[in-house]
Amino acid sequence: MTLVYEQANGALAILVDGSPSPSTLSVTSMHTGELLHYQLHNAGLRAVRVRSVRLFSLPHTFPPETKIYGEGFQMLSQTGGTLAEPIALGGYTDVGHYRLPQTEGALTVYGLLTLTPPQADTALYAFASCHRFSGKFCVYPDRIEAIVDTEVLEIAPGETWELESLLILSGPDRETLLDSLAAELRVSHPPLLGNTSPTGWCSWYCFGPSVTEEQVLNNLDVIAHSVNGLRYIQIDDGYEAAMGDWLTTGNAFEGGVKEVLEKIRVRGFEPALWVAPFIAEEASELFQAHPDWFIQDPEGKPLASDRVTFGGWRHGPWYALDGTHPEVQKHFETLFRTMREEWGCAYFKLDANFWGAMHGGRLHDPHATRIEAYRRGMAAVLRGAGDSFVLGCNHPIWPSLGLIHGSRSSNDISRDWKSFSQTARENLSRNWQNGRLWWNDPDCVLLTGDLTEEEFRFHATALLATGGMLLSGDDLTRIAPERMAFLCKLLPPTGIAARFEDESLRIGTVALDDRQLLCLFNWEEAVQTLTCQLPHSCNLQDFWSGEKVRRHSEVLEVVMPPRSARLLICWSRGE
Repeated sequence: MTLVYEQANGALAILVDGSPSPSTLSVTSMHTGELLHYQLHNAGLRAVRVRSVRLFSLPHTFPPETKIYGEGFQMLSQTGGTLAEPIALGGYTDVGHYRLPQTEGALTVYGLLTLTPPQADTALYAFASCHRFSGKFCVYPDRIEAIVDTEVLEIAPGETWELESLLILSGPDRETLLDSLAAELRVSHPPLLGNTSPTGWCSWYCFGPSVTEEQVLNNLDVIAHSVNGLRYIQIDDGYEAAMGDWLTTGNAFEGGVKEVLEKIRVRGFEPALWVAPFIAEEASELFQAHPDWFIQDPEGKPLASDRVTFGGWRHGPWYALDGTHPEVQKHFETLFRTMREEWGCAYFKLDANFWGAMHGGRLHDPHATRIEAYRRGMAAVLRGAGDSFVLGCNHPIWPSLGLIHGSRSSNDISRDWKSFSQTARENLSRNWQNGRLWWNDPDCVLLTGDLTEEEFRFHATALLATGGMLLSGDDLTRIAPERMAFLCKLLPPTGIAARFEDESLRIGTVALDDRQLLCLFNWEEAVQTLTCQLPHSCNLQDFWSGEKVRRHSEVLEVVMPPRSARLLICWSRGE
């Protein structure tokens, strides 16, 4: 593994608002170990508004067929494919869906960029912190630039800003490079994750917003008698009176969601709730009573989200609460303390967190960035939530570092092959984060519907290979016995993510204390033969069927039907 920093201090550029960068502004850099640290200093006598800082512009000669992976600002945005043909792994891109400003002529990713040319080392470029500013990489045909978005904030005379740190590495093993990044991020943002990956049941994918008390309690009965290991019972969107009025329950459960949560707790399970704390609809009591709590437009009025980004999936356009406002912070603390201490919730699925870092508006604290607004708001949520588990969904992924226990790592799942394969690729591309930065949430396991046996096995194998959280999304009162067996075999989660040979995500290995799990995936529409090297001395067993697998040498060839997966247990000889 090689540290690449010699050129990283070259081609610095400071972009100010409306005029060339004055000579009084300067950027200095230093490296400690494998990290590069940057500071911006204003040595002049007047304040300057700074739009962005380009930390480096490095020439590159990567060929068009170089494999690329880039993170998004928002967790639903990821980039794969090659330099010649980049692919949006999810359906919701930063530029197309969330309307984040992009640099013309460049492919833009946030936080992390890896480039793997054919038969050559992988290059990793990453921001190793996200305390105040968002960092992005712009990939041009001939160069790569690292840019810090300083949001046209004002730097005062004599003031120095700490910018975000950078990690630039290269080496033959991409997984090892990602290990190094995870280690640095853990130092910059100590993780909150506990010792075990959470498990549970979620109401959304079987009952949607019209879930009833009877449906919840009937599923709880099945879990109590037939599924050993599901802990949290999560009621999803629909119980609230309006987006933003989370303590005022609506028609669901006849207004008695608190009573349902109590019944869950009495039966020995942990109640969990869906909440979207940063957003409110215009008709909500919260918005009507406190319009000054929201991110403002240039005229000083609450900024409707559809003016700058996606307006919201229901009851939009949404308005975004300003995490720099002291009263908003108090509101968050009170809201989550009430739900934790009075409602008994031990798990919160936070949705729509992106809007807490919404661009294009004015904040109560004029010196704060939108990253700081989000992080201050999340810190208040955590103070109120106490010892609860906090899951981030639809969140700005790098700004959430150190502020969530779990992180959704894919788009919403649905009962069809396209969704199974797409979310699997999104999830497995983020395996390096699981158990290090947080527990990855690959979304629910769905084992009912009109899919083939091979497709269900692919889906279940992909979820196990994430090593992350496991929540059932089926109506368990109607599930077939053979599908229930799939669910039970997934429990408890291993907590350890598979490491893959390359970005094709076809062959991965989960290293457990007493055995290895070999995860084989055929993503294609045609039969494929996968070849993998086995440990020199092991016995093979199919994880799902329990059948022994014959081997003839240390090289295993497996013929894979279309849209299929195999999960093999590699036991040491003699076991």
